[in-house]
Amino acid sequence: MENRKHLVCLTLALLSFVPFVFAQTASADSTITGDRKIEDRNSLLWKVTGKGLKNPSYVFGTIHLINKEDFLFTPAMEKAFQESKSVAFEIKLDDMNNMSSQMSMMMKAFMDGGKTLRDLISKEDYELVQKHFSKIGLPLVLLERMKPMFLSALASGDISPEKMSSGEIVSYEFKLMDKAKAQNKPISGLETMEFQMSLFDSIPYEAQAKMLVDGIKSSDASEDQFRKMVELYKNQDLEGMQRMVSSDEEGFGKYEDILLVKRNQSWIPLMITAMEKESTFFAVGAGHLPGAQGVIELLEKEGYTLTPIK
Repeated sequence: MENRKHLVCLTLALLSFVPFVFAQTASADSTITGDRKIEDRNSLLWKVTGKGLKNPSYVFGTIHLINKEDFLFTPAMEKAFQESKSVAFEIKLDDMNNMSSQMSMMMKAFMDGGKTLRDLISKEDYELVQKHFSKIGLPLVLLERMKPMFLSALASGDISPEKMSSGEIVSYEFKLMDKAKAQNKPISGLETMEFQMSLFDSIPYEAQAKMLVDGIKSSDASEDQFRKMVELYKNQDLEGMQRMVSSDEEGFGKYEDILLVKRNQSWIPLMITAMEKESTFFAVGAGHLPGAQGVIELLEKEGYTLTPIK
């Protein structure tokens, strides 16, 4: 169970990073609707009403993995959660218990065709990556068939099984899932785990490997950037998170449409169906909320009223 949970967290960690890379692709003005000011849109929790909804639903932005001391869940968030009849995540986390799904997930973590990391990068870069993983206690020889994107998530060492099992690192999704189960709330997902993991197949292995090497070379800067991102998250500063990371045209930015935009768009009809049925608490990565193609504006374009709640 712990190994399967770790694989889920690994994928969530990747998908928590991707939206923030893309956030800057929208201009600052694109996040304003009507006369609402930018600062008025800075909230992790949004109430959804209007268009014939009998009861309000809520959209909450998470960071999938975070240090225990940085975990934020305010009384207003707790109240919204309590009032909701069901909870929806990006994926249905209960699917972890399905052995067939687990086998499929595990297979998707590895490259096709017997490829290894040695096939994708120079000898010098391989030695650099090997040294880095050795430093954080992960022998690369056991991981080199894994897709480089997953190696990128492991490279920081922050989501090791030890840190997660000790509670030093926590997952918003698993915390909220436990809370939902304790309150007997139905749990659903907007996507399958298999689909999320397959998203990275849209990025060529060579491009993934280059991002892995570049990330390790700039690891100090990346760690500092993540700390700043966590501070912005705790301040509920969605706009600040958008502005923090510039568009990466040579990396993830090329795949924005597949990894972010189309996913947000595909969620909207599913969210509408759920909200029309009953009050639902949607918990998705915070990077999916802001921007012209973010969940907030897409729901507003459908005629719903979204109100930020601090």
